[in-house]
Order: sequence, then structure tokens, then C-alpha cells
Amino acid sequence: MQIMFSVEPYSVPLVCGISPFFPIFLKYRKGHTESKLLNSSYHPVRCNRVKDYYDSTIRSFSSPFENSMVHPSGLENREELSREGCNDLLCELCGWGDTDNAMLLLARMEAVGFRPNATAYICLITALGNVGRTLEADAIFQDMIRLGFKPRLNVYNVLLKCFLRKGLLRVAGKVLEEIDYLGIRKNQETYEILLDYCVHSGRLEDTWTIIGEMRREGFQLNSFVYSKVIRLYRDNGMWKKAMGIVRQIKEMGISLDKKIYNSIIDTFGKFGDLGEALEVFEKMQEEGIKPDITTWNLLIKWHCNSGYLDHALELFAKMQEQGLYPDPKIFSMLISRLGEQGKWDIIKKNFENMKCRGHQKSGAIYAVLVDIYGQYGRFQDAEECVNALKAEGIQLSASIFCVLANAYAQQGLCEQTVKVLQLMEAEGIEPNLIMLNVLINAFGISGRHLEALAVYHCIKESGISPDVVTYGTLMKAFIRAKKFDQVPVIFKEMESAGCTPDRKAREMLQNALMVVEQRHI
Repeated sequence: MQIMFSVEPYSVPLVCGISPFFPIFLKYRKGHTESKLLNSSYHPVRCNRVKDYYDSTIRSFSSPFENSMVHPSGLENREELSREGCNDLLCELCGWGDTDNAMLLLARMEAVGFRPNATAYICLITALGNVGRTLEADAIFQDMIRLGFKPRLNVYNVLLKCFLRKGLLRVAGKVLEEIDYLGIRKNQETYEILLDYCVHSGRLEDTWTIIGEMRREGFQLNSFVYSKVIRLYRDNGMWKKAMGIVRQIKEMGISLDKKIYNSIIDTFGKFGDLGEALEVFEKMQEEGIKPDITTWNLLIKWHCNSGYLDHALELFAKMQEQGLYPDPKIFSMLISRLGEQGKWDIIKKNFENMKCRGHQKSGAIYAVLVDIYGQYGRFQDAEECVNALKAEGIQLSASIFCVLANAYAQQGLCEQTVKVLQLMEAEGIEPNLIMLNVLINAFGISGRHLEALAVYHCIKESGISPDVVTYGTLMKAFIRAKKFDQVPVIFKEMESAGCTPDRKAREMLQNALMVVEQRHI
């Protein structure tokens, strides 16, 4: 057994079937006689939905192209398409994000003996992965392999990103095994995908292992890498080390770009230095770097968390003046804080200003959020909410479902949160770790810690690896339920699973231990 990145594996035991990150995720065997990815036990589940598309299409259409296809952009197909025309249309549908029609077109192509070309396959896999339809993306990939195509690294990178986004470390590990088996050299993007996952899931040692491997392989540590390192230090409470990285970057003569600036603003914001964050914000503009939606979101987020709602609203208005659409997640946070203070007149005023700026279509999402947080009643049923968004032509995605679920969760509406999850699955979008974390939070807010624990076990049984947010949210649920003695147990599981506890997790542990100690006195 050999570790792909030349480091010693952790000497920690398996926790409830979830192994530490590198021994499973980044290992491979020498002397493969066949592809491990093609023989994954994950595969039998995923082909059903694609087969359903094929079967229903063959039953429904006597001639695969006799019905016209109309897309919102105005493209119409009233004639039988050629093989090349089908491939071009398939790529266009994927570009529009219309995965349903893309899959329908694929089924029609199959019905008349047409096969997508390599470009069409890549477009379809990418489009399905982007909307969380991981099983279908992998099934299409398998079809591509069976037909004799030899995917390049970019296709494997798409799959790797899909699986990691959902937290499927074992299957992601098989993608890496396949890359090694075929002798394909990983590129900068591959390492950045791994790095992004490690930082987001709180895996400190694994992050440094990847960075060390990048150096050995001669890859440039760019702004993306440095921004992730800054975030990693920040999340672990090492504020001075995060700022030390910034000094190192300057000493090396590397120009600070948008990613670096955003990481610095995020660091200052998390530690309450909003004045410093705003100074960095002004400095980046002086240097000709235009703030993006991430920059504005970070400033609004940390001002909200610190209780400076007036400043947050000013930033919110300035962002829209720059022509940027508000992020639904940030909008939810803003109206949630205002709602706690009963300032619904301010919410209404800001929402009307948004509509006046021409955000009608996207405004449907914000209208739903205002209704849920305001408890007005119109969209207190998740199904009515989703139907209203569909009626407005909103392209539903995993991100939108997560925003809606979180809105219901914050109101303690567990049943509606669960219903959002069910509606998400009905749309063919697989629940990811973010959605399941939201569900744990919903049960925790409602004081239903046993149901929160059940979701946690469901995550592990489904092959998804919990991250630092999962464990932190579960700890919070048990603290709300006054089950303080269970918090150290969850904390220990988090460490055993390879997740580095963040500052909040450590604080919750200390508080729980203090309560337990006082009870014994």
C-alpha cells in the first residue's frame, strides 16, 4: 500500500466506517490489472435515471425529432437534425444549463443510433456536475469509456470536483486511482480542486501535504493557493500567521490580486477588525482591482455578524449600484438580522429598491425569502415556494435549494426543510453535504437533537464524509438540547475523521466541558 503524496498515513482508527482522508482518498495500489473506477460499487445505483430517460423517450416518440424543441433563448428545431447538428445542440443546451432537455436530446440521439462526440460528452458531464446530478454525470462518463473514448484530464477533474462537492471521498479516490492507473499527470487544476476541498472541510495536515506535493511537482503557488492558506490559518484561529503569509507574498514580489484581497478582508472580518477590512477594501480599489460579488458578500456578512446592520445596508446598496446581483445567501442573512429586530419596513424598502433596479427574474428568489423570514404565510409550504420559482422561469439548482432549506431551518420549520430536500431529489438533484448540514441545523434549532443525529448517521452511511461544519452543527444541536456530555464525544469523532476543529468547535467543547464539570461539583 502506498500513499500518493509521499507522507506517512495517520495512525488513527476508523470512526463508524469513515476513514481518515489520505489513506482512503489519496491512495492507490501498484500493479492494477483493471480500472478500479469502472468497477466501483457506486455504479449500479447511478444508471437507473439515465435508463429511465432512454426508455421513456423511446416509448414517447415514434420519430425522435418529429416534435419541435423550443428553448427560452429562442432556438427552435423543426427539422430532423444531423449527427453534427445534434452534437452542436447538445453543447448549446448544456451551455444554457438546460440539463433536462440535454438528457432528452441524448436519449433521442441514442434512439436513432447517433452517438455524441467527445466534446458533447464533456459538455454534458460538466453541465450535470454543475447542478449536482453527480450520478448521471458519472453514468455518462461510463458510457463514454465503453464507446472507446479516452477522456483527458479535464474530464477527470470535472468528476473529481463533482464527487468532492458532495463529500464522496471514496469515489473521488477512485477517480484519482484511475488517473494514476492511466499514467495521466495531474495538473494545477487537479491540485487546486483537492486543496479547495481540504480547506473547506477543515483538513489542515492534508492541505499542507497537497501544497508540499505541488512544490515537488514544480507547480507554481499562485494567488488561489495562497488565498486558501490564509483562509486555513484564519479558520484555525491563527490570525498572525495568516497575516504573515501576506507579508511573505509581498516580499516575494507577488502582486496581491482579488483572491488574496478577499482572503485578507475575510480574515479581518472574522476577527472583528472591520475597520482594517474596509481599509483593505479601499486599498484594492486604489490599486485598480474592482471588488467582485465575493468581496461585497464578505463585507456585508461580517458587518451583519458584528451587529452593524446600518453599515451592512449601506454596503448592500453600493453593491447594487455597481450592477451586481445580491447573493441569496447574503440576502437571507441580512433580512434575518433585520427581522430579529422587527425592522420589516427597512426590508420592504430595500426589496422594492432591488425590483426597481431590474432584478425581476432573480427577484422571485428574494421575494420568497422575504416571505419565509417574514412569516407572511404565502410560501410557508415548500412545494408552493418551488412551484412559484418554476413559474418565474428560475433554473433550480442545488445552491437555490440549499438557500431555501436554510431559510426554513432558521425559522425552525423542520418539516418544510425536509420537504425542500424531497423536492430537490424529485428534481433529479442529489442532496449534497451542504444541504444535509442545513437539515442537521434545522433539527438542532427545533431542539430535536436525536433527529439531527439520525441525519449525521445517514450522511456517513451514504458514503459522504462529514466536514468540520457537520460536526460543529451537531455539537451545537446537542448543546441546545443540554446534552453537554455528548459534545466531547462528537469532538473526538471529528478529530478521528481527519477534520481539524475550528475556533467555534473548540469554544463549544470548552463550554460543554465547563458545564459538565460544574454538574459534578
